[in-house]
Amino acid sequence: MVARRRRAPGAARAARRIIRTTIHEHPANDKTTVQLNRDTSAANLIRAYEPGRIRVADRWLAGHVIVAPDRLIEDWRVETPAGLALEHLEPALALQPQIVLLGTGAALEWPDADLMALCAARAVGLEIMTTAAACRTFNVLVHEQRRVVAALFNAA
Repeated sequence: MVARRRRAPGAARAARRIIRTTIHEHPANDKTTVQLNRDTSAANLIRAYEPGRIRVADRWLAGHVIVAPDRLIEDWRVETPAGLALEHLEPALALQPQIVLLGTGAALEWPDADLMALCAARAVGLEIMTTAAACRTFNVLVHEQRRVVAALFNAA
């Protein structure tokens, strides 16, 4: 039996360590090298989602938010996904992402079709999905070190 050490109430949790593996194949000399990197970045990761609130790192956030690996924009002023316009996405686009994940809440709702074209004109992909799916996808893309921003509808 392994004894587990208990944290004192309020004690901070140690940063999670991720081992990133990169495989390089060299066909010229038939060699393969494997590179292991420890990634201890302090990126914002979405730890939990439930309707009305999202847990980013150790903070619970209520309402609509924009989450980037290095920045949080709380109290994002939007009404509904159907009424979303490019100016509503400007705070997310200012972070210069490759991809914006638009989480539309508990149900999938489509914004104006022109919005995707306007984002594409800026060389930014706009992916539309439920907020739960956007939270999961955000974490995967952050671990892949992609420039991603999640714009999340999260009505209480």
